[in-house]
Amino acid sequence: MSIKQRTIRKERSIKGKSLHTGEEVNLTIKPADVNQGFIFRRVDLYGKPEILPISSNVTELVRSTTISNGNAKVHTIEHVLSALSGCGIDNAIIELDASEPPILDGSARPFVNLILEAEPVSQDAERQYFELLEPLSVTSGNRSMIALPFDGFRITCTSADDRGSHVQHLSLDIDPETFVAQIAPARTFTVYEDIEELLKLGKIRGGSLDSAIVIKGDKILSKEPLRFEDEFVRHKILDIVGDLAILGSSIRAHIIAVRPGHSLNADLTAKITESFKKKSYKRKGQKDHKSVVLPDETELDVRRVLDVLPHRFPFVMIDRVTSINDDVLIGIKNVSINEPFFPGHFPGHPVMPGVLQLEAMAQAAGILLLRKSSAQGKVAFFMSADKVKFRKPVVPGDQLIITAKLEKVRGNKLATASVQCEVNEKVVSSANLMFSIVDAGEEN
Repeated sequence: MSIKQRTIRKERSIKGKSLHTGEEVNLTIKPADVNQGFIFRRVDLYGKPEILPISSNVTELVRSTTISNGNAKVHTIEHVLSALSGCGIDNAIIELDASEPPILDGSARPFVNLILEAEPVSQDAERQYFELLEPLSVTSGNRSMIALPFDGFRITCTSADDRGSHVQHLSLDIDPETFVAQIAPARTFTVYEDIEELLKLGKIRGGSLDSAIVIKGDKILSKEPLRFEDEFVRHKILDIVGDLAILGSSIRAHIIAVRPGHSLNADLTAKITESFKKKSYKRKGQKDHKSVVLPDETELDVRRVLDVLPHRFPFVMIDRVTSINDDVLIGIKNVSINEPFFPGHFPGHPVMPGVLQLEAMAQAAGILLLRKSSAQGKVAFFMSADKVKFRKPVVPGDQLIITAKLEKVRGNKLATASVQCEVNEKVVSSANLMFSIVDAGEEN
């Protein structure tokens, strides 16, 4: 049974003090389009920079998860991500006017309440999720995590501090109802002896017994009694849900964790991400998902472009596909001064090489070919280019609008396409391209 992606119907805001910086902060969640995932936006910084919570943007893991994009950072994102993911939200924008969400009561419950007030709503596209095809594991000393193939999402966790006290164990199948009732209310906690060291690190400046549980020997110090007898292990599960949201899609797996933390959670997330690149798992219900564009897809974000194309940095020449049907594709290539070819082409007068414009055209046409149902399990090889013309130079700051039109397909073996690149609605280059279509694995 297919499950629809979900966002929220309306925006909602909450404010409070951040845990580590102690700043007052306003947080607003807003609806987002299908396949956008979660986007953090720093509205207090010039240009309102956006930061995607993905593995490559994780920059710090000391007692919280931090993501960065250039100089823009957001700290302690795990509780917000846990609430969104745990409530079954796939797409949302999170706006902040400081570097860290409010800690509130130290749990995900206030964010869950905010999401429920914002009214979760289904969207037109189907949810994509990953199904593990083999076990994956990470270890660090006496800490370990294992991800096992499983038709669902289950977390089994054993929690204990470095002194081996307050050992707790819990196994739960995670769905929105279970998360809201059994996981979201669990508060963050720390050991009393660690507080001084955290303060020296510049952490928990906004911490208090209103926002955390403190363990001092056999005593539990908190503003209110424990919400669960095993509240500590439940909060560890809460953190795992939030840190796994960095995968960018839901996962079908049984996660077994022994004394996990943000660093180990990030290691597992990175290993799952890497295994995806190596086809160690697939998106459930989608045959050969990595090599074909699905019939109901009308646009592709950069993650789906990377799914479809075999190319990687510095040779990916398509940033986004804004429109695609059986015969026409429109894609975008943003030409940045940071492109690796500009220092040598040419020093003091940077111009995008014509051969790379041709490569961008070939990649756009290749994606278009892989949208056809007959392309299932096929690979498109660029064979020749005819009537190639370069009309105007392409320089840093330009945005190439690439339009590819499928002209002919001959017996599902050969295909031709006409492609042109525009900048500011003026054609800068064009070509007629020919491709050979072969079965995957028959490249020779």
